[in-house]
Amino acid sequence: MRIGVPKEIKTHENRVGLTPSSVRELAVHGHQVMVQKNAGLAINLDDGRYQAAGAEIVETAEEIFAQAELIVKVKEPQPEELKLLRADQILFTYLHLAPDPAQAEALLESGCIAIAYETVTDQYGGLPLLAPMSEVAGRMSIQAGAHALEMDQGGRGMLLGGVSGVPSAKVVILGGGVVGTNAARVAMGMEAHVTVIDKSIHRLQQLDLQYGSRINTVFSTVDAIEEQVSEADLVVGAVLVPGGSTPKLVSHKLVENMNRGAVLVDVAIDQGGCFATSRPTTLANPIYILDDVVHYCVSNMPGAVARTSTFALNNVTLPYVLSIAEKGGQGALIDDPHLRNGLNVYQGQITHQAVAHDLGLLYVDPQELLR
Repeated sequence: MRIGVPKEIKTHENRVGLTPSSVRELAVHGHQVMVQKNAGLAINLDDGRYQAAGAEIVETAEEIFAQAELIVKVKEPQPEELKLLRADQILFTYLHLAPDPAQAEALLESGCIAIAYETVTDQYGGLPLLAPMSEVAGRMSIQAGAHALEMDQGGRGMLLGGVSGVPSAKVVILGGGVVGTNAARVAMGMEAHVTVIDKSIHRLQQLDLQYGSRINTVFSTVDAIEEQVSEADLVVGAVLVPGGSTPKLVSHKLVENMNRGAVLVDVAIDQGGCFATSRPTTLANPIYILDDVVHYCVSNMPGAVARTSTFALNNVTLPYVLSIAEKGGQGALIDDPHLRNGLNVYQGQITHQAVAHDLGLLYVDPQELLR
């Protein structure tokens, strides 16, 4: 199969779809890989390393989209890339379609086959291609939040862990999944006062057993969220509905009642965000202040640590890329129900139930289309 890796063009996005090691693995299996010039240069993966691994270096994204059967990316295709997609071409990347009807419409019109990293599942009910970026984003959320608490960022002027004789900051984490757990680990390591809110008693029990007195666990209710958030110095939104839009757990009124200079970090912004006052920001301009509350809502947080993120992502995506390349898109999707759960768009049809529901579009069972 002919596989294409374009250079990412989203603002301050320096990750790359395939590393030289992944390219070599594909080349050993007899596949051709095209990589756009300087696609990995920012993270010290220069063109020479890709050529040594067996890749062909091409000048433009247009060449890649025109020739490749499979496009491997990191972030959702930008408007100029959407125009280049072809019918039956396979796109394998993060999509986050539920809050992005314009992208969904363009993918439908292209006739392509779009498989989203974030909805591929595994035998344990997890999301294996989302998990490593969730780990990164969870850990980064505390770094970003700690920085945003500084005075020059508009924050309360608090050190997250406090000092002798001065209380540490109160960190509230909405969601105890991969993002929330990693956020909690870093916040505890910085000696903050950490509370995790989740609707799963089982998950709260696991966290309580794992971390004991270092963490506070609270069952999620409207009252609990209002009480904890109103007193928090830093709130991390770590809620996930696979494929679907994130529920708005923090209302605008609640934001207005927060402490002046408190910080909201919305890791769920890719799926619409879990704070009513959230809007996507970029790594170039990551924060804004609304109602005296600092908002950090970067939609590609792991892009700030692009080298770590690229290698972590390739560790989990490469087996699926190999499967698609070996069996073809249809064969791989038929053989693997977990990869099939990642199928969001197939030749003009929405094939993921949560995406279809949130976009108000017709859902078509992918098994019906793949027969």
